[in-house]
Amino acid sequence: MSGRPPLRAALAEYLAVRRSVGFKLARDGLLLEQFAGFCEQAGASRVTSELALAWVSAPANASPGWLAMRLTIVRGFARWLQASDPATEVPPLGWLPPRRRTTPYLYSADDVAALLAAARRVRWPLSAAAYETLISLLAVTGMRIGEAIRLDRSDLSPGEGLLTISDSKFGTSRQLLLHPSTVHALGCYLRRRGELSPVPGEPALFVHPAGNRLNYEAAQQMFKVLLGRAGIRPRSDRCRPTIHGLRHSFAVNTLIRWYREGADVQARLPQLSTWLGHADPKWTYWYYSDSRVIPTPAPSCA
Repeated sequence: MSGRPPLRAALAEYLAVRRSVGFKLARDGLLLEQFAGFCEQAGASRVTSELALAWVSAPANASPGWLAMRLTIVRGFARWLQASDPATEVPPLGWLPPRRRTTPYLYSADDVAALLAAARRVRWPLSAAAYETLISLLAVTGMRIGEAIRLDRSDLSPGEGLLTISDSKFGTSRQLLLHPSTVHALGCYLRRRGELSPVPGEPALFVHPAGNRLNYEAAQQMFKVLLGRAGIRPRSDRCRPTIHGLRHSFAVNTLIRWYREGADVQARLPQLSTWLGHADPKWTYWYYSDSRVIPTPAPSCA
């Protein structure tokens, strides 16, 4: 290894190994670099529970979720170090109170229709077309918002009805076979985009009125605006509508439909995992938390 301090060298190896199997670890890497610096300032050459917990709890007024995330990241690194250095201590999970999952907001057909109607009323015609199509695509495919905004026009193969999602969450790619109505709606959007975009050659599928690629922050902000205009409100403090709820609704609907059809859900779960881009079917099964079937309409070609 280089002349880096032992903990820094070990961290570089840990991140390299995990990234080699598909984990991006952008946030984790930054936080672990901070943790390594914290350890160096304390004069420590190995991880101890006391040191780890001091770093985890350092941010003032941090939310329980943020503290839990920091603890999870440090525990993963400490467990890896412990394999080669048994003196490494893994901070205990019990130091933090157990986290309660938020209740997922599942969108009804009326909810989705209201969101699409609100999108069509957006002031800028290009934004109206982009958000109506984006929300519809999320609802009928269950893809992640990050995957959708990274799509290029070349990722759509209309003749084959295929949509290619490249370099997803775990560094993998997959293809989605789209319903003909979805292919038709995307074609309508692309024609409208070509008429309205000031930069028609931009490779991105979804663009801002300025013609550049739609970004995550803008999509999240606009979705909150559309929720308000559509009259969609939280069902409780722990059940709030989010853009990720469209993915959750798609997964739940698929599972419920299979149960109602009498299908062997356990046997078919890997198919849904592959479609959603999950690394393990257990993450897909977690979506089965509600029993409503929510049909979602495709956007019109107005």
